[in-house]
Amino acid sequence: MSNRLSQESSPYLLQHANNPVDWYPWGIEALEKARVENKLILVSVGYSACHWCHVMEHESFEDQSVADIMNEHFVCIKVDREERPDIDQIYMMAVQLMTGRGGWPLNCVCLPDQRPIYGGTYFRKDDWKNVLLNLAEFWQQKPEEAKGYADRLTKGIEDSEKLNLSDEEIQYSTEDLKDIFNPWKQTFDLSEGGHNRAPKFPMPNNWLFMLRYAHLLKDDTAHIIVKLTLEKMAFGGIYDHIGGGFARYSVDGYWHVPHFEKMLYDNGQLLSLYSQAYQYSPEELYKNVVFETIAWLKREMTSPEGGFYSALDADSEGVEGKFYTFTKAELDSILGNDAQLFGIYYNVTEEGNWEEEHTNVLIRKEDDEFLAKEIGISVDELKEVIASCKSRVFSYREKRIRPGLDNKILASWNGLMLKGLTDAYRAFNEPEFLNLAIANANFIKDNLMIPQGGLQRVYKKTGNKQAPQIAFLDDYAFVIDAFIGLYEASFEEKWLQEARKLNEYALQNFYDAGTGMLYYTSQADEELIARKHEILDNVIPASNSAMAINLYKLGHFFDRFDYLEQARQMLQNVFPHIRTYGSGYSNWAMLLMDEVSGIFEIAITGEEAEKKRQELEKNFIPNKILLGGRTGTLPLLEDKFSDQTKIFVCKDKTCQLPVTEVSEAMKQLV
Repeated sequence: MSNRLSQESSPYLLQHANNPVDWYPWGIEALEKARVENKLILVSVGYSACHWCHVMEHESFEDQSVADIMNEHFVCIKVDREERPDIDQIYMMAVQLMTGRGGWPLNCVCLPDQRPIYGGTYFRKDDWKNVLLNLAEFWQQKPEEAKGYADRLTKGIEDSEKLNLSDEEIQYSTEDLKDIFNPWKQTFDLSEGGHNRAPKFPMPNNWLFMLRYAHLLKDDTAHIIVKLTLEKMAFGGIYDHIGGGFARYSVDGYWHVPHFEKMLYDNGQLLSLYSQAYQYSPEELYKNVVFETIAWLKREMTSPEGGFYSALDADSEGVEGKFYTFTKAELDSILGNDAQLFGIYYNVTEEGNWEEEHTNVLIRKEDDEFLAKEIGISVDELKEVIASCKSRVFSYREKRIRPGLDNKILASWNGLMLKGLTDAYRAFNEPEFLNLAIANANFIKDNLMIPQGGLQRVYKKTGNKQAPQIAFLDDYAFVIDAFIGLYEASFEEKWLQEARKLNEYALQNFYDAGTGMLYYTSQADEELIARKHEILDNVIPASNSAMAINLYKLGHFFDRFDYLEQARQMLQNVFPHIRTYGSGYSNWAMLLMDEVSGIFEIAITGEEAEKKRQELEKNFIPNKILLGGRTGTLPLLEDKFSDQTKIFVCKDKTCQLPVTEVSEAMKQLV
């Protein structure tokens, strides 16, 4: 017997379609049932690649005795957090306020009016049954006490991340950047890279800030920690050495054993990070990571229409990491005489190198030059043998049962990956990267932009229901950023015009006049118990910080003082908080860095504009916008076209004399 989720399109909801739990999707039918019957609502949030979501489903939601309790006492609603992050955001905050921690699966019990009274993450079956029965009894016997608690908790949700409109005039300086960096550097792991804690998350935006800080302030500590972190992540088990791409995080402090799910949003941001790091310091390791990750993207994550899928599960055949790990015996049989060298290279042992007996997560500990010298062979010979081995192991692995694919396509995550591709093209000048980026941009334009001028979040062809035309601020923020990046990579002005149109739509529909910030939800969206801003940068940058940077860039491209003023107002609102928690405001800190150092507007015009653009991109210039081509209508390009190719370096509405060579332009960037 299937429940109502069988009519949905979300892969995560469809995973629960045959549970004995009488699941509803979030919507009018479920909410009205709770109101009419005066029943508690159970909101259960997860996503398809979530390992512990699968565990709780198997232990509890597939169990008839548990389902009987849930069905009798609750209206049970399943939510895919990736389709409805607005719902997840509210109930995650509720659980964090109640318990001090969060995560998925997220289970929150609410009054019939949707206000939360109890929540947590994963529960063992017997604990879950006891919690449900106690809550049902509490609601029946002490409803007024439950309502009082809901009042206080809802007030806490409304007040969290609350900012006031700041009218204080602030003059920023490099001292402000140092005040952010100095306490932050105390958290660095100078042995293993990243931050000195476990688990370890990649946090690409943190290291992008450090990369720019190292460059602009000539700080060796920032450079060292970025270089160490990027090397350790690329050497670690968190990176798929056979097929490319990164897992979501490592469960330990050594980047060794990953939580094996692969998310599009991580890999898009990591493409940007490794590509920009290559511009700063052209390490072969960074290039290999980028090329292998894009090969994985094309092979496993790209739809026939040009959209990018969301995620790969951690599990296959019910075992976490089974697709990605190997016994020594397996590798011996695949590689024969080369198995010993491959085993040394990737630290393979008979016993296994993690908790699963005889099982190995491939991990590097030494670079090629050191290892070749230790073994007594040339570096070229080592690379040749390892490349051959990887190809054979890849072919063997391809015959395994694959992890599940979450094949929904999200606007925001496609924006992050599209930006990653444009950054990769700008760093490596590989035409295939630009072609993949343009195909994805056309997909977004043709399939995720709606007639009213906005976006829809989800594209999904399969299932009985089409995706609703709803989108959130992060969808706009990351697609706008990606379109800006695609313009800078191609000089096709239509992408910058599309970015401007989406920016206007976002300002009209998400703006909060009371704070100068933008709401996460549109004024046209369904009204929930709270309307939130998203301020803190996390594994994905906050939509408000991304929009502030978009406004800042578009303000320079289109000479729009109102855009620049709003970006500065948003930065001013959060500025007092940045130095107290640099890691949580890293994207904001990059905007602050641009305010301190100023933005270079570099225009390249004429017949050889593309050639000069490619040459310029060999340099790391983080505080710039790039524009030009053979034609263009942007204000900054006015009167700059002629038969001769020229490079104009401008800053603060002042342009220096045009030059014809990149080497001359670089001298003007001071």
